[in-house]
Amino acid sequence: MSNGDGPAGRGGLGTVRNAVQLLELLGQGPAYQQLTDLAERSQMSIPTVHRLLRSLVLADLVVQDPRSSRYGLGPELTRLSHQYLSRLPLLGALAPYLPQLRDQLGATVHVQTLVRGEVVYVDRVEAADRSPYRDAHRVHPALDSAGGRLLAARAEDDAWERALEAAGPGEAAVARAARAEWAAADHLALAPDDPMLPAEVAVPVVDGQGATVGALAADVDDPGDEARVATVAAHLARTARAAGRTLGHA
Repeated sequence: MSNGDGPAGRGGLGTVRNAVQLLELLGQGPAYQQLTDLAERSQMSIPTVHRLLRSLVLADLVVQDPRSSRYGLGPELTRLSHQYLSRLPLLGALAPYLPQLRDQLGATVHVQTLVRGEVVYVDRVEAADRSPYRDAHRVHPALDSAGGRLLAARAEDDAWERALEAAGPGEAAVARAARAEWAAADHLALAPDDPMLPAEVAVPVVDGQGATVGALAADVDDPGDEARVATVAAHLARTARAAGRTLGHA
Protein backbone atom coordinates (compact mmCIF):
# COMPACT_ATOMS: atom_id res chain seq x y z
CA MET A 1 0.00 0.00 0.00
CA SER A 2 1.21 3.50 -0.81
CA ASN A 3 2.23 5.76 2.06
CA GLY A 4 0.33 8.58 0.39
CA ASP A 5 3.48 10.62 -0.36
CA GLY A 6 4.59 8.93 -3.61
CA PRO A 7 3.14 9.19 -7.10
CA ALA A 8 0.31 6.77 -6.33
CA GLY A 9 -0.87 9.05 -3.54
CA ARG A 10 -0.63 12.35 -5.42
CA GLY A 11 -3.36 14.11 -7.34
CA GLY A 12 -7.12 14.27 -6.92
CA LEU A 13 -7.84 10.56 -7.17
CA GLY A 14 -5.13 9.62 -4.70
CA THR A 15 -6.29 12.28 -2.26
CA VAL A 16 -9.89 11.12 -2.39
CA ARG A 17 -8.85 7.49 -2.00
CA ASN A 18 -6.72 8.33 1.04
CA ALA A 19 -9.49 10.43 2.59
CA VAL A 20 -11.97 7.59 2.15
CA GLN A 21 -9.51 5.22 3.78
CA LEU A 22 -9.28 7.49 6.81
CA LEU A 23 -13.07 7.68 7.06
CA GLU A 24 -13.22 3.89 6.98
CA LEU A 25 -10.62 3.63 9.74
CA LEU A 26 -12.52 6.16 11.85
CA GLY A 27 -15.60 3.98 11.45
CA GLN A 28 -13.74 1.10 13.10
CA GLY A 29 -12.66 0.80 16.70
CA PRO A 30 -13.17 3.59 19.30
CA ALA A 31 -15.23 6.68 18.55
CA TYR A 32 -12.16 8.97 18.73
CA GLN A 33 -8.72 7.97 17.52
CA GLN A 34 -5.21 9.39 17.65
CA LEU A 35 -3.47 10.90 14.64
CA THR A 36 -0.46 8.61 15.06
CA ASP A 37 -2.66 5.49 15.23
CA LEU A 38 -4.46 6.51 12.05
CA ALA A 39 -1.14 7.09 10.29
CA GLU A 40 0.15 3.69 11.35
CA ARG A 41 -3.01 1.82 10.37
CA SER A 42 -3.30 3.61 7.02
CA GLN A 43 0.42 3.33 6.26
CA MET A 44 0.43 7.02 5.36
CA SER A 45 2.83 9.56 6.80
CA ILE A 46 1.75 11.66 9.77
CA PRO A 47 1.89 14.96 7.77
CA THR A 48 -0.30 13.42 5.03
CA VAL A 49 -2.85 12.13 7.53
CA HIS A 50 -2.88 15.45 9.38
CA ARG A 51 -3.44 17.39 6.16
CA LEU A 52 -6.29 15.14 5.10
CA LEU A 53 -7.93 15.25 8.53
CA ARG A 54 -7.80 19.04 8.57
CA SER A 55 -9.65 19.12 5.23
CA LEU A 56 -12.21 16.60 6.45
CA VAL A 57 -12.76 18.60 9.66
CA LEU A 58 -13.46 21.74 7.62
CA ALA A 59 -16.10 19.79 5.70
CA ASP A 60 -17.65 18.44 8.95
CA LEU A 61 -16.97 14.91 7.73
CA VAL A 62 -14.60 14.52 10.70
CA VAL A 63 -14.56 16.17 14.13
CA GLN A 64 -11.66 16.72 16.51
CA ASP A 65 -12.21 16.43 20.24
CA PRO A 66 -10.76 19.67 21.71
CA ARG A 67 -9.77 17.93 24.96
CA SER A 68 -7.94 14.90 23.60
CA SER A 69 -7.16 16.16 20.05
CA ARG A 70 -8.40 12.79 18.78
CA TYR A 71 -10.52 12.45 15.65
CA GLY A 72 -13.93 10.92 15.01
CA LEU A 73 -16.58 10.80 12.31
CA GLY A 74 -18.44 14.07 11.75
CA PRO A 75 -22.12 15.07 11.58
CA GLU A 76 -22.08 15.81 7.86
CA LEU A 77 -21.99 12.06 7.24
CA THR A 78 -25.39 11.76 8.91
CA ARG A 79 -26.93 14.38 6.65
CA LEU A 80 -25.45 12.79 3.54
CA SER A 81 -26.57 9.32 4.56
CA HIS A 82 -30.14 10.51 5.11
CA GLN A 83 -30.15 12.21 1.73
CA TYR A 84 -28.86 9.03 0.12
CA LEU A 85 -31.45 6.84 1.85
CA SER A 86 -34.29 9.22 0.96
CA ARG A 87 -33.43 8.67 -2.71
CA LEU A 88 -32.81 4.92 -2.51
CA PRO A 89 -35.35 3.18 -4.79
CA LEU A 90 -35.24 0.01 -2.68
CA LEU A 91 -36.60 1.83 0.37
CA GLY A 92 -39.24 3.67 -1.63
CA ALA A 93 -40.49 0.39 -3.07
CA LEU A 94 -40.59 -1.50 0.23
CA ALA A 95 -41.75 1.23 2.64
CA PRO A 96 -45.52 0.90 1.93
CA TYR A 97 -45.42 -2.81 2.72
CA LEU A 98 -43.33 -2.90 5.90
CA PRO A 99 -45.94 -1.99 8.57
CA GLN A 100 -48.43 -4.53 7.23
CA LEU A 101 -45.70 -7.17 7.00
CA ARG A 102 -44.69 -6.45 10.60
CA ASP A 103 -48.32 -6.89 11.71
CA GLN A 104 -48.72 -10.15 9.77
CA LEU A 105 -45.58 -11.67 11.25
CA GLY A 106 -45.67 -10.07 14.69
CA ALA A 107 -41.94 -9.51 14.28
CA THR A 108 -39.44 -6.75 13.61
CA VAL A 109 -38.77 -6.37 9.88
CA HIS A 110 -35.51 -5.12 8.34
CA VAL A 111 -34.29 -3.93 4.94
CA GLN A 112 -30.63 -4.67 4.23
CA THR A 113 -28.05 -3.74 1.63
CA LEU A 114 -24.47 -4.84 1.01
CA VAL A 115 -21.74 -2.18 1.19
CA ARG A 116 -18.03 -3.03 0.92
CA GLY A 117 -18.38 -6.49 2.41
CA GLU A 118 -20.70 -5.45 5.23
CA VAL A 119 -24.45 -5.69 5.60
CA VAL A 120 -26.16 -2.39 6.41
CA TYR A 121 -29.64 -2.31 7.95
CA VAL A 122 -31.12 0.70 6.14
CA ASP A 123 -34.73 0.47 7.38
CA ARG A 124 -36.53 -1.17 10.27
CA VAL A 125 -40.10 -1.50 11.55
CA GLU A 126 -40.27 -2.66 15.14
CA ALA A 127 -42.53 -5.41 16.44
CA ALA A 128 -44.99 -4.32 19.14
CA ASP A 129 -43.16 -6.47 21.71
CA ARG A 130 -39.69 -5.42 20.60
CA SER A 131 -36.62 -6.48 22.50
CA PRO A 132 -35.10 -3.95 24.94
CA TYR A 133 -31.82 -4.45 23.05
CA ARG A 134 -32.40 -2.09 20.13
CA ASP A 135 -29.85 -1.67 17.35
CA ALA A 136 -31.71 0.31 14.71
CA HIS A 137 -28.80 1.12 12.39
CA ARG A 138 -26.81 -2.06 12.50
CA VAL A 139 -23.69 -2.58 10.39
CA HIS A 140 -21.67 -5.77 10.64
CA PRO A 141 -19.78 -8.33 8.53
CA ALA A 142 -22.06 -9.67 5.84
CA LEU A 143 -21.52 -13.34 6.62
CA ASP A 144 -22.79 -12.86 10.19
CA SER A 145 -26.41 -12.55 9.06
CA ALA A 146 -28.85 -14.41 6.86
CA GLY A 147 -29.49 -11.39 4.66
CA GLY A 148 -25.79 -10.62 4.38
CA ARG A 149 -25.04 -14.16 3.24
CA LEU A 150 -27.70 -13.96 0.54
CA LEU A 151 -26.43 -10.61 -0.70
CA ALA A 152 -22.73 -11.48 -0.60
CA ALA A 153 -23.21 -14.82 -2.33
CA ARG A 154 -25.18 -13.17 -5.15
CA ALA A 155 -22.78 -10.22 -5.49
CA GLU A 156 -19.87 -9.76 -7.89
CA ASP A 157 -16.66 -11.56 -6.99
CA ASP A 158 -14.92 -8.47 -5.59
CA ALA A 159 -17.80 -7.82 -3.16
CA TRP A 160 -17.78 -11.50 -2.21
CA GLU A 161 -14.07 -11.36 -1.47
CA ARG A 162 -14.57 -8.29 0.73
CA ALA A 163 -17.15 -10.23 2.71
CA LEU A 164 -14.72 -13.12 3.12
CA GLU A 165 -11.98 -10.75 4.31
CA ALA A 166 -14.27 -9.55 7.11
CA ALA A 167 -14.91 -13.11 8.31
CA GLY A 168 -12.75 -15.36 10.44
CA PRO A 169 -10.70 -18.08 8.70
CA GLY A 170 -13.08 -20.87 9.71
CA GLU A 171 -16.17 -18.92 8.70
CA ALA A 172 -14.58 -17.93 5.39
CA ALA A 173 -13.84 -21.58 4.57
CA VAL A 174 -17.44 -22.56 5.28
CA ALA A 175 -18.68 -19.64 3.19
CA ARG A 176 -16.53 -20.53 0.18
CA ALA A 177 -18.01 -24.02 0.16
CA ALA A 178 -21.55 -22.72 0.59
CA ARG A 179 -21.55 -19.79 -1.83
CA ALA A 180 -23.40 -21.56 -4.65
CA GLU A 181 -26.01 -22.88 -2.22
CA TRP A 182 -26.56 -19.47 -0.64
CA ALA A 183 -26.74 -17.75 -4.03
CA ALA A 184 -29.46 -20.16 -5.21
CA ALA A 185 -31.46 -20.11 -1.96
CA ASP A 186 -34.84 -18.39 -1.90
CA HIS A 187 -34.37 -17.72 1.81
CA LEU A 188 -31.89 -18.28 4.63
CA ALA A 189 -32.29 -18.43 8.42
CA LEU A 190 -29.46 -17.78 10.84
CA ALA A 191 -28.81 -17.09 14.52
CA PRO A 192 -25.84 -14.71 14.90
CA ASP A 193 -22.95 -15.47 17.21
CA ASP A 194 -23.73 -12.35 19.23
CA PRO A 195 -26.39 -13.39 21.78
CA MET A 196 -27.61 -9.79 22.00
CA LEU A 197 -28.80 -9.92 18.39
CA PRO A 198 -31.91 -11.81 17.25
CA ALA A 199 -31.99 -14.63 14.74
CA GLU A 200 -33.45 -13.72 11.37
CA VAL A 201 -35.00 -15.11 8.22
CA ALA A 202 -34.11 -13.25 5.01
CA VAL A 203 -35.09 -13.30 1.36
CA PRO A 204 -33.51 -11.49 -1.60
CA VAL A 205 -35.16 -8.49 -3.25
CA VAL A 206 -34.71 -8.82 -7.01
CA ASP A 207 -35.53 -5.96 -9.38
CA GLY A 208 -37.25 -6.06 -12.74
CA GLN A 209 -33.98 -6.75 -14.54
CA GLY A 210 -33.04 -9.71 -12.34
CA ALA A 211 -30.48 -7.92 -10.15
CA THR A 212 -30.46 -8.52 -6.41
CA VAL A 213 -30.72 -5.04 -4.89
CA GLY A 214 -31.25 -5.85 -1.22
CA ALA A 215 -32.59 -8.28 1.33
CA LEU A 216 -35.79 -8.28 3.37
CA ALA A 217 -35.56 -9.95 6.77
CA ALA A 218 -37.61 -10.58 9.89
CA ASP A 219 -36.59 -11.59 13.40
CA VAL A 220 -37.44 -15.09 14.58
CA ASP A 221 -37.10 -16.76 17.97
CA ASP A 222 -35.77 -20.07 16.67
CA PRO A 223 -34.16 -20.39 13.23
CA GLY A 224 -34.42 -24.16 13.63
CA ASP A 225 -38.24 -24.04 13.74
CA GLU A 226 -38.81 -25.08 10.12
CA ALA A 227 -42.56 -24.39 10.10
CA ARG A 228 -42.15 -20.87 11.45
CA VAL A 229 -39.21 -20.15 9.15
CA ALA A 230 -41.23 -21.32 6.12
CA THR A 231 -44.18 -19.11 7.10
CA VAL A 232 -42.01 -16.05 7.63
CA ALA A 233 -40.08 -16.67 4.41
CA ALA A 234 -43.31 -16.96 2.41
CA HIS A 235 -44.59 -13.60 3.68
CA LEU A 236 -41.23 -11.94 3.09
CA ALA A 237 -40.97 -13.38 -0.42
CA ARG A 238 -44.39 -12.12 -1.45
CA THR A 239 -43.50 -8.63 -0.29
CA ALA A 240 -40.08 -8.76 -1.95
CA ARG A 241 -41.64 -9.79 -5.26
CA ALA A 242 -44.25 -7.05 -5.11
CA ALA A 243 -41.63 -4.40 -4.40
CA GLY A 244 -39.16 -5.85 -6.88
CA ARG A 245 -41.63 -5.53 -9.75
CA THR A 246 -41.49 -1.75 -9.37
CA LEU A 247 -37.69 -1.61 -9.51
CA GLY A 248 -35.20 -1.75 -12.36
CA HIS A 249 -37.51 -0.80 -15.24
CA ALA A 250 -36.33 2.78 -15.76
